[in-house]
Amino acid sequence: MPRRPRIGVIGSTNMDLTTTVERMPAWGETVLARHFETSFGGKGANQAVAAAKLGAEVVMVTNLGDDTLGESALNNFKSCGIDTAHVRSIPNQSTGTATILVDEKSGDNSILIVAGANGDLSAADVDAAGDALKQCDLILLQLEIQLETAYAAIRFGRKNGVRTVLNPAPARRNLDMEVVTQASFLMPNETELAILTDMPVQSEDEILAAAQSLVRQGVETVIVTLGARGSLMATRAGARAIAPVKVRAVDTTGAGDAFIGSFARYLAGGLSLDEALAEATRYSALSVTRHGAQKSFATEAEFAAFSGGRGCLPR
Repeated sequence: MPRRPRIGVIGSTNMDLTTTVERMPAWGETVLARHFETSFGGKGANQAVAAAKLGAEVVMVTNLGDDTLGESALNNFKSCGIDTAHVRSIPNQSTGTATILVDEKSGDNSILIVAGANGDLSAADVDAAGDALKQCDLILLQLEIQLETAYAAIRFGRKNGVRTVLNPAPARRNLDMEVVTQASFLMPNETELAILTDMPVQSEDEILAAAQSLVRQGVETVIVTLGARGSLMATRAGARAIAPVKVRAVDTTGAGDAFIGSFARYLAGGLSLDEALAEATRYSALSVTRHGAQKSFATEAEFAAFSGGRGCLPR
């Protein structure tokens, strides 16, 4: 039987504090809300859980606070079958949190992040996990951690022949593009693309031009996620749009992480780039039909049922 894909994730872990509202409040306004809940989140953890639920072996490199939220997050990783040997508990530090407002009509959201222990994840943590990361097919990275930690991981991947996927979220204008261009894949959404390039992204042509500008800077593959409009891929060989899967969205929280985690699982599992993007498009579409982030991510069996068997691919 073929080996399961092995994915390393170096990134954030949060507890999500989600409030569902009839409409988003204006600044200074108080609005009564219908529903509140806590759930597991953080872009790194979300992408790790998506890949793990789809059958990948996942090595998680992250920091937690020495609080009850951290204990819960660690147990959640273990319940998903994620390797937690490189998950550290930081003394006298809080676990990261994300306060999320979800518009119940449109499914759109706004998010406020408190880094907590995520801010202590360092290049030394990447080095400590080096032996495990060298055995991975892909390494996933995001920017809810220190930039130098993300840079160290990109350099590690390049040095050791492990492909890296950088999700530049939240986007920052001060990225060192000499390092960023060493990532195998750069996967922003359109807002992040605008910040990265300082170019307009109001039209499809503008999005394409911005993505191609990153390719000209040396990025091998740029994949721009466009929500309900699908995605766009740009490489040195050209560019093409990936059509969306039409569903009724109830909550878009974590949809980008579902896309990236599933893309990594299928690419690492041996599918072509086009095939992996098609699977990721279906998987993220299924996630927005459910509430929450990680709890909206389907297992292999659930995904197979949704996609008529096309989501259940060989490991």
